Amino acid sequence: MTTTAATGAENPGVHPRFAEALRELGIGDLARQVRRFPEATRTAAEAAAALGCELSQICKSLIFAADGVPVLVLMDGASRVDLEFVRKELGAEKVTRAKADVVRETTGYAIGGVPPFGHRTKTRVLADRSLLGHDIVWAAAGTPYTVFPMAPRDLVGHAGGTFVDVRELTA
Repeated sequence: MTTTAATGAENPGVHPRFAEALRELGIGDLARQVRRFPEATRTAAEAAAALGCELSQICKSLIFAADGVPVLVLMDGASRVDLEFVRKELGAEKVTRAKADVVRETTGYAIGGVPPFGHRTKTRVLADRSLLGHDIVWAAAGTPYTVFPMAPRDLVGHAGGTFVDVRELTA
């Protein structure tokens, strides 16, 4: 598989809203590290296969509704979110996976391309500590074909997130 990465300050493959978010965060040079793939990297498995990395090195950006209010959960690609842990963390009555239209309305991006920051609206962000198991993780860059690398602490910091334990425990 071939990838493209820009060598200049701008990367024409970067989603405009995401590129603007990078500039606003003072990390506009990160646009040069965005990789675009000819095949979709919509799922964590597709992204890991395209990158040749471990599934757990993918950072999924998942939108849930906590008592009807959108919340972003950042989770490693090899794990699942435990909705009960999220509910307890937020002190919510009910947590459900957000529908596609809510994801797009909240973030400005389609499912499969939601980055961890640069969203249309400000949401609460929870990041599972499992992300800290890697020096670098890869996250969606605004499209189902683009990803970018970043250290987990930096990524969560730019997203305004809090590290928590919301990963589904395996038996």
